[in-house]
Amino acid sequence: MERFFNLRELGTTVKTEIVAGVTTFLTMIYIIIVNPAILSAAGVPFDQVFIATIASAVIGTLIMALFAKHPIAIAPGMGMNAYFTSVVATHGVSYQVVFGTVFLAGILFLLLSFTKFRETLIHSIPASLKYGITSGIGLFIAFIGLKSAGIVVPNPDTMVAFGDLHQPVTILTLVGLFLTLILIARKIKGAMFIGMLITAIVGYFMGLLEFDGIVAPPPSFVFFDLDIAGVFSHGLYTVVFAFLLVTIFDTTGTMIGVAEQAGLMKNGKFPRARYALMADAVATTVGSTLGTSPSSAYIESSTGVAVGGRSGLTALVVAFLFLVALFFSPFVSAISSLSAMTAPILIIVGCYMMEGLAKVDWKTFDEAFPAFAIILTMPLTSSIATGIAIGFITYPLMKLVSGKAKEVHPILYVFGFIFILQMVFFPAH
Repeated sequence: MERFFNLRELGTTVKTEIVAGVTTFLTMIYIIIVNPAILSAAGVPFDQVFIATIASAVIGTLIMALFAKHPIAIAPGMGMNAYFTSVVATHGVSYQVVFGTVFLAGILFLLLSFTKFRETLIHSIPASLKYGITSGIGLFIAFIGLKSAGIVVPNPDTMVAFGDLHQPVTILTLVGLFLTLILIARKIKGAMFIGMLITAIVGYFMGLLEFDGIVAPPPSFVFFDLDIAGVFSHGLYTVVFAFLLVTIFDTTGTMIGVAEQAGLMKNGKFPRARYALMADAVATTVGSTLGTSPSSAYIESSTGVAVGGRSGLTALVVAFLFLVALFFSPFVSAISSLSAMTAPILIIVGCYMMEGLAKVDWKTFDEAFPAFAIILTMPLTSSIATGIAIGFITYPLMKLVSGKAKEVHPILYVFGFIFILQMVFFPAH
């Protein structure tokens, strides 16, 4: 094992890698609770999502461990799960159709992993749009958290308003939120998971939570009959592109960031990048057939790197722990049914995703406005795809009228034109 993962060359040990794997797992374990809670709101059976979440995490993380050999964990990504639910609600389609869009995005991602077009696409899209997309998703999922907790409620005059703080679920959400914020501020490992557990205990004594058990054999699951034809009949091309684009950017950015932190970058290049991206693409594709939204590399992997994780052995430990979690479905099912458990996580993760805004050149208007347009439209339209489309239309247009047309990669003009045609003549319905 030491030789396979080159532990000596990387300056690490088996013990260090195991500790790093456990640390990473504890910081991202919330996904096996939050993901089923979010997707079950779209009608997807809870047990199906629970199994699919763990299966895609295990598959993706194992590929990362054994082939890419990096200390990076893969699991269904936050933001994409919330977007999945909104597509079902706003477009009036079945979740089988939306899983069809995830499957197509996964296949495209897999194909792009073997071509140079992936690098071309990544490099052609300006930083302001990338940061705008990430931040827009952050606001989007934070808003969902506020809404599910009753902190923000519908209002016929102003569209939204402040909720009733006397509601038990709202009170518990605020308790859980502030408790988790304190744990994070104190730099406690696994802060979000610990915060959820304490919130669950408080919720139990408030009578908001009931347990039918803690441990049980893994639930059975079946492969979905994906409605790929429905993707085309409902014109969900932008949704496919949104899943693909966000997954590529999120995964690539996270992988590079964690690799730099671990000192694994060589001459500015990410070693075995093809296998690393393949891990995400395969997890997304397989996950769609089992019942979960797109997968992504987890920034929480940086916590494992911080305690010494440097090799694929860290990821291997994470994959093993996800398998163990299969036997705790009754516990996960109970606590995920209480929105006060998941809402604080959505709000906090939304905050983390705003970091890139500091890197946007706000003094250059033709850079700032497209990013602003994305950030504004994503939460207000409840559509990540619409936000991306607006950004891809306004950016080349702003540069063109500013006399900076040559600064824009030709592929952006192509995408901008396609998005205009799609929004005008082929709107999703």
